[in-house]
Amino acid sequence: MYSLLPAIVSLLFLGYGVYVLASRGLNRSSGAFFLVCATTFAWQFTWAILFQVREEALAVLLAKIGYLLILFLPTTLYHFVVELTRRGAELRHVKWSYAVAAMLALAMVPGDAVVAGVQQFHFGYYPRAGPLHPLHLLQTALVVLRALQLLARQQRLAVSTDRLRLRYCLASVLIYSLAAVDYLCNYGLAMYPPGVLLIAVSLGIIAQAMARHELLANPMMLAATIAHEMRTPLATIRNQARVLAKGLPELIAGYEHAVAQGVIESGLRAGHLDYLRELARDIEAEVYRSNFIVDMVLASACGGTLCTDGFARHAVGRCVEEALLRYPFEGGARARVRLRAEGEFDFHGCDTLLVYVLYNLLKNALSALAAAGRGDIEISFERGAEHNRLRVTDTGNGIARDVLPLVFDPYYTTRPGGGGTGMGLAFCKRVLGAFGGSIACDSVEGQYTTMVLAFPALARGQRREARPKVQFA
Repeated sequence: MYSLLPAIVSLLFLGYGVYVLASRGLNRSSGAFFLVCATTFAWQFTWAILFQVREEALAVLLAKIGYLLILFLPTTLYHFVVELTRRGAELRHVKWSYAVAAMLALAMVPGDAVVAGVQQFHFGYYPRAGPLHPLHLLQTALVVLRALQLLARQQRLAVSTDRLRLRYCLASVLIYSLAAVDYLCNYGLAMYPPGVLLIAVSLGIIAQAMARHELLANPMMLAATIAHEMRTPLATIRNQARVLAKGLPELIAGYEHAVAQGVIESGLRAGHLDYLRELARDIEAEVYRSNFIVDMVLASACGGTLCTDGFARHAVGRCVEEALLRYPFEGGARARVRLRAEGEFDFHGCDTLLVYVLYNLLKNALSALAAAGRGDIEISFERGAEHNRLRVTDTGNGIARDVLPLVFDPYYTTRPGGGGTGMGLAFCKRVLGAFGGSIACDSVEGQYTTMVLAFPALARGQRREARPKVQFA
């Protein structure tokens, strides 16, 4: 009877892990989630068998087999959260945690260091804690607390559509972590381990998040799909605006003539007529701005490796000028951008991709100026022996020291209320890497932010090739 519940829950975890792999495809997040499901299955299924065993020697063997994967279970949970929150810099800590679990596993096999035999309760045999077992408890507490901290921070910064998913996941991980109460049985407390019920509840919560709120789905891929579908209505609106631009002036002239001749009474003020005269141009400008956003989303959403087949030599100065010409500045924002043209250089890559990188940097810089209510932007060039550099500096609100290492992480955003996607700078890093260069950020909170784009220096005299067509692999 005592074996029935852990057996059922273990099979539910294994089945759901396989389902997620099949439905979401194998990627870093789904793979990490499957590890959690697989280790949970091993934990509960082994205990289901252990509770049926009557021979102590066999019970000790099963307890050690079960603990071989239980030692890794907290780390797999931590690993899943790191992949879910896209904190690439955190993976080095995940590796260290796996290494500690591996060392405990090696120490457990030959003796009683982690599992010191078994003890018998009313529900069956259960492992007894060895002298190194408290180290496993400490590791469990550290990695689970860190996972909860990552989820709590990420759900505060996430875009609105992602925030609810992360809250579900936070609740699920929190409830799952409460299953650590089962460790009391390792220290002699004679109670039927309640962890099986807690992890069953946590599985239900995370399954709800995946089924109803698309947890583990790539939000940028969804955004890219929507953005792509926007192209057709935007093209229709642009064509209608051009038709309006041809006919509206004559209609306004006819209206003004009729008013002047006393045929009709004027119902429109002069300001309304001026607005109507500029209406078609304003509509086309908004369509241009919307297409610009669509291009940004589609470029940033591409998660694959950039195809370098069409890369050629281009002038970085021309890319900067094109970015400044095409960027949809609002109000007097363009006047706040200064370009220092000295030291221009060529780079090997794709000019279109660099323009998109500059769009992202300009958007972030202008957002920083708006948040600070002051400041300006300076774009400058610097030649070097091995690398040439392009700098984009804004004197806005800067970036906090603890946030600075995270700015290039995918899906990490500092926009108030989660107003960004967190993919802009990750896209910039991927593009510069494809060029053979790099991007770095230097910032002092409340003073400035400088983005430094480094490009490999090219030999002088090499012929500049034609503009390539951008492709994504």
